[in-house]
Amino acid sequence: MRCPFCGELDTKVIDSRLSHDGYSIKRRRSCPSCNSRYNTQETTDLSYPRVIKNDKSAEVFSEQKITKSIYIALEKRQVSADEIDKALQNILNRCITQQEKEISTSKIGEFVMQELLALDHVAYIRYASVYLSFNEIDAFKKLVDNLKDDLSPEMKKLQKKLLNED
Repeated sequence: MRCPFCGELDTKVIDSRLSHDGYSIKRRRSCPSCNSRYNTQETTDLSYPRVIKNDKSAEVFSEQKITKSIYIALEKRQVSADEIDKALQNILNRCITQQEKEISTSKIGEFVMQELLALDHVAYIRYASVYLSFNEIDAFKKLVDNLKDDLSPEMKKLQKKLLNED
């Protein structure tokens, strides 16, 4: 690894640690020539499939677009950063492991919806309302009703309690 300060080619690794997400390695390095110390991060270089949009145009896969949409859906929701990171990693892993070299935006949307459904029902509805682009209120109502039917027994008790308090 070349020293970013003096350009020396031979640097020494002082310490290596697995990053908090478990998908990269952080290394502390030292340059014997200028005695500078700096950090590097090593990640796997994976190739994502090309994204095919609804209008049949293609674009480069963007982790940032998926991350942004999830954060928008989860805004002001009580979901931990670790849970969000895990959901994002699950989505990205599913996209990478596709056998095809192209993936549709609808497939990516399905992956996101599945993760949001497991994380937070309100975020799921927020995302679905944009992703599914409802043309009528009955379709949206049906989605919410289906979600109510799928609630766990604990969530149904909580829902009853909240409704009785109002």
